[in-house]
Amino acid sequence: IDGYTFDSLAEAERYRQLKLMEQAGVISDLRLQPRYELQKAFTDYEGTRQRAIVYVGDFAYSEKGKWIIEDTKGVETPVFKLKKKMLLYLYPHYRLRVIKAKS
Repeated sequence: IDGYTFDSLAEAERYRQLKLMEQAGVISDLRLQPRYELQKAFTDYEGTRQRAIVYVGDFAYSEKGKWIIEDTKGVETPVFKLKKKMLLYLYPHYRLRVIKAKS
């Protein structure tokens, strides 16, 4: 859709909904695959480089002056739950919306 490939049909359908909402002026500044650094990369005591921990949402947009990050999920994995907590702690000015994918 619009040159983008989505990970699931639910995510693609949500994109369509958000595009209509943006066209209607309900939301603005729709972004796809926004990235948020949760922990910086570092070098450990053995000199091994450890990659940064990053949360990648499905969408981000502005709604009534507040930034919303959205993730379409069928199942909330333990890794997702941990990253969600880190995101909420490090980016308290953002709101995270988890859209449940229908199974």
